[in-house]
Amino acid sequence: MDDVPSALQRLDRLASTPRIETLAQAFAAAGHEFALVGGPVRDAFLGRRVNDLDFTTDADPDQILAIVKPLAEATWDVGRQFGTIAARIEGETVEITTYRSDVYDGETRRPVVEFGDSLEGDLVRRDFTVNAMALRLPERVLVDPSGGVEDLLARRLATPGAAVDSFRDDPLRMMRAARFTAQIGFAVSEEVREAMTARAATLEIVSVERIADELSKLLKTDTPREGIRLLVDTGLADIVLPELPAMRLEADEHHHHKDVYEHSLTVLDQAIDYEKERHPGAEPDLTLRIAALLHDCGKPATRRLEPGGVVTFHHHDVVGAKLAKKRLKALRFDNDTIGAVYRLIELHLRFFGYTDGAWSDSAVRRYVRDAGNQLERLHMLTRADVTTRNKRKADRLGFAYDDLENRIAELREREEIDSLRPDLDGDQIQSILGIKPSREVGEAYRFLLELRTDEGPLGEEEATRRLLDWWAAR
Repeated sequence: MDDVPSALQRLDRLASTPRIETLAQAFAAAGHEFALVGGPVRDAFLGRRVNDLDFTTDADPDQILAIVKPLAEATWDVGRQFGTIAARIEGETVEITTYRSDVYDGETRRPVVEFGDSLEGDLVRRDFTVNAMALRLPERVLVDPSGGVEDLLARRLATPGAAVDSFRDDPLRMMRAARFTAQIGFAVSEEVREAMTARAATLEIVSVERIADELSKLLKTDTPREGIRLLVDTGLADIVLPELPAMRLEADEHHHHKDVYEHSLTVLDQAIDYEKERHPGAEPDLTLRIAALLHDCGKPATRRLEPGGVVTFHHHDVVGAKLAKKRLKALRFDNDTIGAVYRLIELHLRFFGYTDGAWSDSAVRRYVRDAGNQLERLHMLTRADVTTRNKRKADRLGFAYDDLENRIAELREREEIDSLRPDLDGDQIQSILGIKPSREVGEAYRFLLELRTDEGPLGEEEATRRLLDWWAAR
């Protein structure tokens, strides 16, 4: 954030846009209070791009709809029971919420919603002071009852009231603290850190869906590392993602190995860098980031201390894939994400055999076949997994992966390898062998697929001859 006068000018320019002015005048004409609130105000002060417009008012949801409908191309309830109505105005979405407070009763997983009657009362119930500022409209008066501007200048995350009370009202705010630490680069106050540590266990009353959504938002920030650290250091990760703190393996004076937890954070950083480099402007790749963070989560369970100071983690790729799948299921991620993360972790070590000796074409085909539609993510994850400080070793691995990607590109030019199929399909197999749909057709299909992988395209005539030979030898 630069100086306050400049920040106020940005906020004034935002408020003067036709869309906002039209809304403000409509609510004023209806006799209701209206204010731009929360994130848009904060981001205008910080000079960040304002993407979403959030407003608050003393009007109830029915009154909001009545005022907004004549101005909007569309309106819909995003949470009428929570007092929120959304509208599309001049092609952009806005959300308008009745003054409210969300409070947990300490037993259920959903907040009890109570509507409020004043802007100041609504603000002091919000999560952090930097989000508890509003611009009254159409007057354009800044309302900051909790010192949000001071905390913006100090780059500090603090709560409007006592932190323990704020987190009692909604334990998910502790997750939001971690997200904002990453998103806007602020440090939490000591009071907030202590309250997060003391009340970490209360996160268990929050619904799994809300926790997973907040974790996803954290991972999709540009630099999630410090937010993740905060989750681990305060004990929240023990509840949300226990596989992560488990990677902080104890050191042994006779056995030495890379710090798995720190390594995983570095891999996440580097995966994000590759993601931005290879796909500039694309949406954050949550699947890749989860896989990068958890790719070594199988190491604690597979760690063995061998003679001579050697530490091994045999099969941690397979174990880690299963652990990640179990955790993501518990967090109720969608099946596509779960399956993709499982495959990436399962395959993340496969490349390192390439450096032991040149792969045959069939080995390259298998790599592509097994990765399937996760190949591009596997490229980025595997490259990101190189965190050695030994430049010669890092260069050797980098050159080797360059060579592998070039091999894949060359094979693509000669043949179709991204969706490997046998030279004969199921109907042809049945016709050639004179059999009906059965287990034998599946076996024949797999035989031909292995041939295709090992030798490349055979052509229909040669594939038929080989199939008949295989069938005769059964």
